Amino acid sequence: MNEEHLDRALAEEFSGHADIIHKLKMENNHFAKLLVQNHDLWTQIQNIQSNVTPASDETLDTLEKKRLIILDEIAGFIKAAE
Repeated sequence: MNEEHLDRALAEEFSGHADIIHKLKMENNHFAKLLVQNHDLWTQIQNIQSNVTPASDETLDTLEKKRLIILDEIAGFIKAAE
């Protein structure tokens, strides 16, 4: 997995926080794992939405909710680090 891509994708969602994201990723294993989980969920969601992977609406909703929980946790780390 391309770590630069992970940083860029998250920096787009948390605009202006790329340096904090990178610092947290290097210093906090839990935060780094959240980044990977977020990326994995994002990939699954994109594949379902583009009909690459067949799935029910319920499955898509579940994945989106899981991703929102992770994004909230990531946002909490970023806010605390500012």
